[in-house]
Amino acid sequence: MRGGVTGGRAWAAAVFLLPALVLLGALVVYPIVFSVYRSLFDASGSGFVGLGNYGELFSDDAIRTALKNNVVWVVVAPTVSTALGLIFAVLTERVRWGTAFKLVVFMPMAISMLAAGIIFRLVYDQDPQRGVANAVWVSVHDTFADPAPFPGAKPRPRAELRASGGGGFTTRSVVRAGSFVGLPLVAVQQDDVRGARAAVVARPRPGEVSGTVWLDFTRGGGGRPNVVDAGERALAGVRVEAVRGGVVVASAVTAADGTYALPAKQAAGARLRLPGSNFAEAYRGVDWLGPALVTPAIIGSYVWMWAGFAMVLIAAGLAGVPRELLEAARVDGAGEWQVFRRITVPLLAPVLVVVLVTLMINVLKIFDLVYIIAPGSSLRSANVLALQLFQSSFGTDVDEGLGSAIAVFLLLLVMPVMYVNLRRLRKERRR
Repeated sequence: MRGGVTGGRAWAAAVFLLPALVLLGALVVYPIVFSVYRSLFDASGSGFVGLGNYGELFSDDAIRTALKNNVVWVVVAPTVSTALGLIFAVLTERVRWGTAFKLVVFMPMAISMLAAGIIFRLVYDQDPQRGVANAVWVSVHDTFADPAPFPGAKPRPRAELRASGGGGFTTRSVVRAGSFVGLPLVAVQQDDVRGARAAVVARPRPGEVSGTVWLDFTRGGGGRPNVVDAGERALAGVRVEAVRGGVVVASAVTAADGTYALPAKQAAGARLRLPGSNFAEAYRGVDWLGPALVTPAIIGSYVWMWAGFAMVLIAAGLAGVPRELLEAARVDGAGEWQVFRRITVPLLAPVLVVVLVTLMINVLKIFDLVYIIAPGSSLRSANVLALQLFQSSFGTDVDEGLGSAIAVFLLLLVMPVMYVNLRRLRKERRR
């Protein structure tokens, strides 16, 4: 009778477990086995190539870039997110509005990766009128750096001035004392000369090298090139330098009527230069999504989303820390930094490991943010393994064999991290 009851329970357990086992096999086991099998064949699926696809993982430049970026992601993103979560959790424990702060920090977790990618694509926009990051950056830059007076201006073709590198222009010949040196410019924006005074021809003086910088353009036509005509506008605030042997020996800034004067003792025998700082285009901020910064920028968006997740888990662990240990340390004379470093962090070590391992597994399969945020020109520089898997399997040059090899390789990368996590959980249960 007892065996019948036991047998009945076993059958009942099998009946209830069967749907779960079928789903597990269909959604997990079968795809893994098929991916391993498919990775041993070529793009058509008919030619057996053995480990050839795995060899291509380390020989293809795009995949090697993706692998390098994945290393950066695994090292930086979980570490920064966990560190910020720890700081937020500890600091907000002592303020009355800590719950509200935690809510604000955790809110990005309610946003999908797709929506977050669209948000940060706009945040990192190069145009300061649209991109928040560059709007802030340009505001700070413009606070400490003077803008160029006439961005985009340049001399007339075949004029005395010629390009000399760095966006500046230098006279072809040296100047003499008591001479007039006119420096006409064109391509000046009308907004930059609105309200400017009429240009005046500087009077030559024996002890000076003088001249005029002006907009060599007469409204309505009829003006003479390289001559200060009536009605032509002065360009005030232009820096003029006398250069000899590559060294600036004298400099001046044009007055409101466009005139300038340099001491002949230093300037005679030198060439005059209008440095590029006079004509530099308006500062438009940092190219966040360029090849050099696109990966750090995307990691920043990931940290924005997942720092709240780390904070909540660490705050839960912090709530279980015995307060008497912290108070005893303070009574013994320990400072807050010592309490944090020697007591709080060691007691939170199991929670920190959980958060760090969870985020490592998460970033190994990061795809959405990279695909949405990185523009086409920088997508290759921001490439990661999950994105390369998608491109190899479903992109223009479809190679399902290579895509399957990348999938298996990703699985192999995740398995050690999962093993460490499972081993830690077993130790926790034994306690």
